[in-house]
Amino acid sequence: MPPRRLSAASRRFHPAVAETSITSRPSKTRQEPGQSGRRRVSKVVARAGPSPHGRRFAAVRAVQAQRAYFVTACPLGLVSEILSFDLPDLPPQLRAQRVLNKARIPQIARYLTSNPTSYVLSAITASIDADVHFEPQGLLRDGVRIGELTIPAGARILVNDGQHRRAAIAQALRTMPELAQESVPLVLFLDAGLSRSQQIFADLNRHGIRPTTSLNVLYDHRDWIAKLARKVAAEICPFDKMTELEKSSLSNRSSKMFTLSAIHQSTAALLRHRRDQQLDDRDEEIALTYWKIIGELIQTWGSIDRTAADLRHDYLHVHAVALHALGTVGGELVLHFPNDWQARLGRLANIDWSRSNLQWDGRAIRNGRISKAGPSLILTANVLRAQAGLELSPTERGLEETLPKEHRVAA
Repeated sequence: MPPRRLSAASRRFHPAVAETSITSRPSKTRQEPGQSGRRRVSKVVARAGPSPHGRRFAAVRAVQAQRAYFVTACPLGLVSEILSFDLPDLPPQLRAQRVLNKARIPQIARYLTSNPTSYVLSAITASIDADVHFEPQGLLRDGVRIGELTIPAGARILVNDGQHRRAAIAQALRTMPELAQESVPLVLFLDAGLSRSQQIFADLNRHGIRPTTSLNVLYDHRDWIAKLARKVAAEICPFDKMTELEKSSLSNRSSKMFTLSAIHQSTAALLRHRRDQQLDDRDEEIALTYWKIIGELIQTWGSIDRTAADLRHDYLHVHAVALHALGTVGGELVLHFPNDWQARLGRLANIDWSRSNLQWDGRAIRNGRISKAGPSLILTANVLRAQAGLELSPTERGLEETLPKEHRVAA
């Protein structure tokens, strides 16, 4: 049987069609900042001919939604040079992505420089607003081609997704220039105008769901406190059998009493938020001993044979705000009373943790609901501070003044 011939329309989009080169040709004028015209639109056509001058990248060409796109590796040293993003003073309707959040950049940069042998950067997605030339050199399965992609020197490559990574890479290189020779995956689409670029941004973020904090703690092997929180959840009673490892909130039907994220947050408070420092054996011993004592106290606060849902309904001590307060006060006890903090901790056994205790109104309970807000945490911890013999700071005393006199603790 002779091979089936493809129609002109089919050859245009069929991923297995061979091209000597691929270019995108402008058909309209692209809008520049401050101009009112339309953005230049690129389209894919097949032609034979020499490559234009410009930067060359080894690349893979494939088809998605009947459009050609390219995947390459961009050296980190070139990222800020060849990738651009819209100016923040452009109106939102004329931008193709969100405004840069400068607070995120140092965090990502520190991650790169602190983990030079184990960092992971996901692909940056961008659109090319110029003619490109692709010279295929091999055919992979399903029509995917490998070859050389040439991007003209004057091309504008606009970031659709990854502008914070781009800015953080530039900042990290100022501290650790040797990273310049490493690379980040780069996915390149042919620019089809502002509407298409905005749609790419919307589509890339449409189904993105951040993992829960508990799951991040479970899988994070860089954070020393995360490692310690996992150890507490695995070895200390009653956390060892009653901790939800994946979810950061508990449903009414859950058989668990605690979340791993709450244990992590509380342990961070106990160790005074030293996430960026490597902990030593003494830190681990303090944390494990502290939560072991707390675990013994927790068993005396509620009836252990009751369901977890009943305990969460009737008692405060199983909620995140209480655990956070316990960790905070524990850290203060260890700091101020390094030799007898365990004895002082025993005083907390006399606290009435039942939610019916009016002392919690306006503290951990506001308008009948558990509150994890900052003032609620401080006011809840104040009860523990007073019981353990710790003095209140001016800020803590000021918050006490917001409560009825009969519910205040002694300063």
